[in-house]
Amino acid sequence: MRLTLAAAAVLSTLSLQQAVAGTVNCAPITEHQVAELFDRWNASLRTLDSEKVAANYAESAILLPTLSNTPRLTHEERAAYFDHFLKKRPKGTINLRVIRIGCNMATDSGIYTFSFADGTKFPARYTYTYEFMDGKWMITTHHSSAMPET
Repeated sequence: MRLTLAAAAVLSTLSLQQAVAGTVNCAPITEHQVAELFDRWNASLRTLDSEKVAANYAESAILLPTLSNTPRLTHEERAAYFDHFLKKRPKGTINLRVIRIGCNMATDSGIYTFSFADGTKFPARYTYTYEFMDGKWMITTHHSSAMPET
């Protein structure tokens, strides 16, 4: 009797997993392609156009920027932050990264350094979360913070 109940539980769990898996289509993405999403964002910085940078973010995204204490929750707030940030002519370089991939989502976390036109450099910790939305990978969370020991 116990064996029958255990077998039934396993079969019902497998059926549920298959049913759930059948309703979700996961967009394929590789670690290299996730890394290219940062490159896309970094290239948009080089345009010096805050609207092009803000276009990388989902409408509901949150930006917790490196050089501001104010969370940016709307497209307009993100674009306004980049209006200021782009005046420094930033260029990001990844120093260390860890990428994790799930179904229609990916996370890229690590350490990057921004170089600015005046020759200064600013190392920071970062996390980007991406979600596959309407056929495109969009930033849903961007958190960047100064290194505490520098």
